[in-house]
Formats: sequence, C-alpha cells, structure tokens
Amino acid sequence: MAYYHVPGVAVAVIRDGRVVQTAGYGVLAEGSSQKVNADTLFSVGSVSKVATASIILRMVAAGKLNLDSNVDRYLTSWHVPPTRDVPDPDVTLRMLMSHTSGFNVGGFPDFMPDEHVPTLIETLDGKPPAKHHAVRLTSVPGTRYSYSGGGIMVEQQLLEDVTKTNFADIAKTWLLDPLHMNRSTFVSPLPASTINVAKAHDNDGHLVALPRGWQTFPEQAASGLWSNAPELGSWVAALIESYRGQSNFLPRGLATQMMTPVSPSPQGLGPELLGSGDARVFFHSGSNDNYRAWIEGYLQSGDGFVILTNSSNGSLLRLEIRHALSDMIGRGVDPVLRTVTLDAKDPAYADYKGTYRLDNSVPMNIRGRLADDFDTDTFEVDISGSKASLRVPGEDHAHPLMALSPTQFVDPDSDTVPLTQFEFHRDAHGKVQAVSVTSGNSLAYYRHDLSARPSAR
Repeated sequence: MAYYHVPGVAVAVIRDGRVVQTAGYGVLAEGSSQKVNADTLFSVGSVSKVATASIILRMVAAGKLNLDSNVDRYLTSWHVPPTRDVPDPDVTLRMLMSHTSGFNVGGFPDFMPDEHVPTLIETLDGKPPAKHHAVRLTSVPGTRYSYSGGGIMVEQQLLEDVTKTNFADIAKTWLLDPLHMNRSTFVSPLPASTINVAKAHDNDGHLVALPRGWQTFPEQAASGLWSNAPELGSWVAALIESYRGQSNFLPRGLATQMMTPVSPSPQGLGPELLGSGDARVFFHSGSNDNYRAWIEGYLQSGDGFVILTNSSNGSLLRLEIRHALSDMIGRGVDPVLRTVTLDAKDPAYADYKGTYRLDNSVPMNIRGRLADDFDTDTFEVDISGSKASLRVPGEDHAHPLMALSPTQFVDPDSDTVPLTQFEFHRDAHGKVQAVSVTSGNSLAYYRHDLSARPSAR
C-alpha cells in the first residue's frame, strides 16, 4: 500500500460459497486516524455492471423481462436511434449485458462535488453537462465484442421505464434488500453525511474531490454502486451458490446463462469468464477515477474474493492482491508466467522486426475480446539492442515484450487478465509468417508484411 500510495484497502474471502473472512487495512483518508474496516464503503466502479445484470436476471426470473426481445419493446422515454448501417436496430438485453450490442462509449468521466450532473436522457444523448459522446450504435448488434458502459445505461433506462421508478430504488428492491446489503447503495451522489466512507485519492495518495472527498457517478447502472467488502462478498457468494443450485437468489438455469460466454464476447451476462474445470472463474474489475475494485468467484469450488481500494494506483495493488489470493486458492487459473533471457542481438530474432497486418478472415467468434482490447489493423515489432518491443499506430509509447520462449512473448504492461501474449510463427522455409495474439480464449492473427518497412524512429 505504501509503495503504490494506496491509503485504504478492504478484502473479503469466500470459501465454499460463504464469506469466511473480511478485513480492512489503512485509513479512510490521507493523514487521518480513522481506520478502514470491513464496514467501510468504497466506490466499486464497473463491478456495478454485474450487479445491474443480477437485477435484470431476477426480473427475467419473475417474468417481467425477456433476454431476447428487442429492448424498444420496453423503452418508452428513449429509443435506440437507427443509423445508416443499422436502419432497424434489434438490440436485446442479452447483447447489452454481454457487450455485443454494438453501442459505443466504453466508460464515463466522474463528476466533482461542485459540478452539475446529467440526467439519464442527457447521458444517453451526450448532451451537457454530460462529458462524453452520445450513446449510439457503431456496429451491427450481435456481431462484435465492444465493451460499452453506454449500453449498460440503456439497461438502466429500460429498467426505469418498466418499473416507473428510479434506479437506486430498483436496486434496493431487487438486489440489495434480498441479500441484506444494508450499507450498499446506488444513490447518487452519495450524501456527504454518509459515515465510514473511503475517500478518493490520486496516484500520489493525495485527497481529491474535496470538500466531500468523493466524486459523483451519475451513470448508476454502469458505475454507481457503493459497497463494502462483506456485502459485496455475500453477493458474489450468492452468484456462486446460484450457479451450483444451492441458492434461490437466481434460478440455476439463469445463473448458468450468466456464466456462459455470449459469442463473440468473452463475457457472459455481466461477468468476464476464464478457465475450465475447478479453475473456472467469473470476475470483473471496477475503475472509477480514484477507486479500483475487483471481484472473482470460482464456480466449482465456491471460492472467491473481493478487493476494494481508494486510489488511482489501486489498479496495480488490486492485481497483486488478486494474484496472491488466486495462487493461495491454487487451482491453476492465470498461473505465473516465467520469462527467459534471450539475446535480442541473435540473428535468429532479427527477422521478427517489421510490420504485421490483421488477418480479417479470422472470425469474430475467435477474435473475441481482442476486437476491443487489441483493436488495431497493424502493429510494428522492433528489436533494438537487447530489447524487443511492439508499437501500435497512434500510441505514444512502445510496449515492451518479454520472452517466455524463443517464439513466445508477453506484454508485462498489459492490464488484461490473463496478460496478452504474442507468438511468432515460422514456415518450413524458416521465414517469419505471422504473429498470433492471445488473451484467454481470444485469438487474433497478424501476417508479416514483408513489403512494409517500419516507420523511422
């Protein structure tokens, strides 16, 4: 925590579908004597999206919603605008929840205590005081994975139109009260009078968003949940137990659908998914400006954990805590990668250098999350001195490549779980033909363009 300038952390550990341990570390605010404890509230960012998915699935179970109906059947205050490429939009809740809807706007800027915040309609239409583009279709629904907080806000509008009430109350009725999450809330903004709240801090561990000490997150369904470690842990446990057929929070069939990828997405109905057998997990990160969160659940064993932090650097710390807990569980998901030392001056690696172009014949079902996380038509590989690196057009920095074998490399700065890996392929004549890029079960294929020359440095 000191190394990353993270003043406060809270953790919950789940075993066999039950929260068995919670702990708080550090302080609520820089220079404060008030300690973080298990009851401390944190902003959980995009973990909210999975919570919203839980609400929708409970309403599906109650017969109030259908996952595969056109959402315009339910929307009354706003409708999906047609585009030139999609003149008759047919967007479903299954698409919205799995980020295959075709909507844009990945995330949203936070709002300081003195700033005006947009209404839900202003958020969807990108009108001031909203700080982002309008939420619109940029691809044909169901054909591509593109992480979209904008799509989640369409879910919020649908829920408010169907129930004719505000989202915070919807969440209380369908999620928070049934799980006795009494401190958790989607109320926005969180009132300044709220006690035991972890304050927001920047990369250096200094307070921001004063005088209140935290921002407003008007995009409630996408990023507006405030919760603590035990209550968030009880919800993760309820999802695990629903999948195992041992909870009535969700019917087992719907829980199974929630935990099944919706092609071409790596995500199910809300969570991301990884691994197989005993190492099959669901997870999701949360990243508002100055809060970083993580949830993860092992569907077969019932293990899991929750990590909450209150600093921009929390993304680095939460990953270390996540890896430590995953290694402790010891089921082999996202194992440690062991790098090897290679002499980049060796002629055997010199011809890795050059331009690589995307092979669009690889189906989106195979490309999966890389259509969003590594969305580039070309990249360049450079071998310079004893170092290998990769540069994507338009980015102002190169990505270091560390060797796992003479042909396999990893980007250690990748923020995906698991890390993005690159494998060079030689043909029977010894020529470098291509690079395959993998992240989990997603794969993209880039062919070596021998006619292109790397741009001048």
